[in-house]
Amino acid sequence: MSSRPVTHNTWKRLGILAGGGSLPVRVASAEAAAGRRPYIVHLTDDQSALDAYPGDHVQIGELGRVLKVLKEQGCDAVCFAGQLKRPNFASIKADLRGAMLLPKVVSAARKGDGAILDVIVAAFEGEGFQVVGAEDVADQLLLPAGTLGSFKPDAEHFRDAVKASQLIAALGPFDVGQGAVVRNGFVLAIEAAEGTDAMLERCAALPENLKGYEPGQKLAPLGVLLKRPKPNQELRVDLPTIGVQTVQSTAAAGLAGIMAPAERALMIDRDDLIACADELGIFVYGYQTAELKS
Repeated sequence: MSSRPVTHNTWKRLGILAGGGSLPVRVASAEAAAGRRPYIVHLTDDQSALDAYPGDHVQIGELGRVLKVLKEQGCDAVCFAGQLKRPNFASIKADLRGAMLLPKVVSAARKGDGAILDVIVAAFEGEGFQVVGAEDVADQLLLPAGTLGSFKPDAEHFRDAVKASQLIAALGPFDVGQGAVVRNGFVLAIEAAEGTDAMLERCAALPENLKGYEPGQKLAPLGVLLKRPKPNQELRVDLPTIGVQTVQSTAAAGLAGIMAPAERALMIDRDDLIACADELGIFVYGYQTAELKS
């Protein structure tokens, strides 16, 4: 994994390009707690929790409008936070700047979502904005090393995690997803365009003989969901994220726990996440790179 310098407190005003989910809310709250007034660029219409902050609602493709309003508001840095569905590029209503960028985005889309993000990040940097990660604003979101909660992975779980990590690394050139599920050395799923929760739903629906169980074996929770950045991923956007929903989906899939790289993954609502994991009897573990050396 590549590393980069942390950029805490090096901006005057932060613009948050907010998608869905809890992450944009946590980033805005942390920025406000630091005594700064973030400006919210709403990319979805379901973030009423962000209405307390100044902002504007825009459509995907209105790059010119976004750049204009951010500059008018005195923003010198931007943070991409939250979930966005891949749009239907043919139906995007782009302004002039968006239309100029769209061919590059469409071309990048053939390589994967990571390539799209690279193009967008470059566009904002080309306009003089500093692009920062959610963890630069709210470092409490970073997954710490070790076990969160009462349950811990064992040696078998680590072996499964090694294989899952190797799978994601090997698929790096194809810009596939950030997650894989391995149970007793048996690959159950690799995340693609559907996202982590949908991947886990696929795992839950598998017949028992395809889940790696021996005939007559007790159906105890087994296997690991591993999430990690893709090789050469732009680490300022789209770090692997786990939250209560991830924990619930992992348990529903019959897995024993979740592993993600310490300091290279985000966790949403730590206390609720731990309480949920303890209640459902699964582990959440932040691993160090050396721990997954096979």
